[in-house]
Amino acid sequence: MDTVPETLSAGQEAWLDAIVYDDHGLVPGIAQDVTTDKVIMFAFLNRESLRETLRTGNATYWSRSRNRLWRKGEESGHVQRVREIRLDCDGDVVLLRVEQVGGIACHTGRERCFYRRLETEGGAHWVETDPVLKDPESIYK
Repeated sequence: MDTVPETLSAGQEAWLDAIVYDDHGLVPGIAQDVTTDKVIMFAFLNRESLRETLRTGNATYWSRSRNRLWRKGEESGHVQRVREIRLDCDGDVVLLRVEQVGGIACHTGRERCFYRRLETEGGAHWVETDPVLKDPESIYK
C-alpha cells in the first residue's frame, strides 16, 4: 500500500463514509499477518486513525483506555506496516493486512494476542498455545 499525502480533499475521503461506525465513532479492526494469514490482533479504529493509517502506511488505532490515537509500536518498536485495507460485507469491520515488524504484536511479548485456546476435555478451560518471544519488561520501558 502506498502512503498518501497528509491531507485529502473531502471527495477523496468517501472511503471513510462507506464504513459503518458505532455510536462512539468506532469500528472494529482486525490485524492479520500478510505472510501467515494469522489473526494477530484486534483493536478499534475511528476516522482519524484510519486517515493516519493511510497517510503513514503504519497501523494507527484508537485507544479507548488512553482516549487518544495509538500508533502501534510507538513504545515497543513493533510497528505494523499496512499492506492492504479491507472492509467486510456489512461495512462494519475493517481488516488490516499487515507486516508485523519484529514478529510481536501482543503486549505480552507474543506473536499474536490470540494465544489462548478453549479446551473442553476435563471441563472448559483456557490453554496458552503460543510462547512468549520477548519479555514484556524489556519491550516497554
